[in-house]
Amino acid sequence: MQKRIRILAIVMVGLFLVVLLQALNIQFFKSSQLANSSGNPRIANALRNEPRGEILAADGTVLAFSVPSNSSSFRYQRKYPLGTLFSQEVGFNSQVYGAYGLEASYNSYLTVHPQPARSLAQLLSPAKEPDSLTLTLIPSLQKLAATELAGRDGAVVMINPNTGGIMVMYSNPTYDPNGLVAPSVAGQQAAWKAAIKKDSNGYPPLSSMAYQEAFPPGSTFKVVTSATVFDLKPSLATKSYPVTSTISLPDTNKTLSNFGGGSCGGTIETMLPPSCDTGFAEVGLDLGPTLLWQKATAFGFDNYIPVDLPHGSVAISNFPTPAQELNRKPFVAYSAIGQGDVRVTALQNALVAAAIANKGTMMTPHFLRAIRNSTGQMIKTYKPKVWKQTTKASSAASVSQMMQNVVLYGTAAGLFRPEDRVAAKTGTAQTSNSDVNQQTDDWMIAFAPANAPRFAVAVILPNQALSGTGAAVAGPVMRCMVLGAMAVSKGQPAQGTPSTCP
Repeated sequence: MQKRIRILAIVMVGLFLVVLLQALNIQFFKSSQLANSSGNPRIANALRNEPRGEILAADGTVLAFSVPSNSSSFRYQRKYPLGTLFSQEVGFNSQVYGAYGLEASYNSYLTVHPQPARSLAQLLSPAKEPDSLTLTLIPSLQKLAATELAGRDGAVVMINPNTGGIMVMYSNPTYDPNGLVAPSVAGQQAAWKAAIKKDSNGYPPLSSMAYQEAFPPGSTFKVVTSATVFDLKPSLATKSYPVTSTISLPDTNKTLSNFGGGSCGGTIETMLPPSCDTGFAEVGLDLGPTLLWQKATAFGFDNYIPVDLPHGSVAISNFPTPAQELNRKPFVAYSAIGQGDVRVTALQNALVAAAIANKGTMMTPHFLRAIRNSTGQMIKTYKPKVWKQTTKASSAASVSQMMQNVVLYGTAAGLFRPEDRVAAKTGTAQTSNSDVNQQTDDWMIAFAPANAPRFAVAVILPNQALSGTGAAVAGPVMRCMVLGAMAVSKGQPAQGTPSTCP
């Protein structure tokens, strides 16, 4: 009898612990998720019967607002006046599919909620109103990015390297969020089907190419490889690598050749401007997988980027771990030049450029500038935060000078005016080892002015013809974004298309 009582007591204690753990899980770990879930009756009621706060761009342009609805199902309807232009960041708030993007991240502020009491009357009867968001996004530059990518799959991300504020994030394909908040369920369902339908290259409009798709970075990764040398094995900075067009890879009968078959070599300082694949592949072999991985993770690879989008919605950029590269020396050579298993998002690559621009300090990327209540009173302002110290300031300065040389006499020569002091790196990543239907993902990252950077940019155009290069394909887009950002910083209108960008 005593044995049975002990067993029963143990079972009861175990069940009590299960209940306690579940209560802790709900109250602490899942409280925010449940509070903002469309299945929450309070949220469902707000979706049907209450207006939401406005979302504004940096210049005050209204990106989202609520209006009375003619629908019998809900009293208010969300409107997105700029349609496709900001849809993948702002998102939408649908009665059928819930909240996406910043609409979801800041749902607790945008929904009607009790406001802090500012008088005795409000203390006795708290006011309930939504707040409004002001973002860091700049409409004129966002429109410029949309113009430059018109008719092509691709993405542009621009960041303030000093604060982490995201100035531009645009990608194709994209979608119009207004259909997803249509006054009928059938209308929302039809818009959803269109938003998840993949284009000819396999990209659905609902998935942002800027932060939810990752691509091989190609030679843009040589910026990270160079920083690895200066930080972790500086003796390699002065090592001169042989001038050649092809190298034999260790432990295999395979070879690695320069893009286009040209010959190059020298130190990393002389090899970065012409983007020497053979030389940087040998640099990677000299560094080894551990040092490369340490520096890649310092730049944010294999880490979740803490941007203020819904958690889990941002793709993680990949760099192979030392364990994955064990006994695979040829793959280390490919990793050092941004090929093989290396993958990066446009957001991550913009952060790489921003970190070099900001003396090695990578700021936490963010969209939020401020939150105000319905009377315009400031509720919260974003305070810039450091995310990672990626490299030494001296190393960042050395890499910055090498990137400036890329513009002066390297692969990006002729794209920018010398007086603009642009630092850049091109990238042309082959997407298949097969000679049949081989394509490239074409990149460019840049920041300017190099002596006092105000913005850092990443441009990606995937699935290009093999004859394309980062300079030829992404370069014109980058040129217009750089000139546009410089014009806006001076209070002037952004520039036009590549044909009109001087």
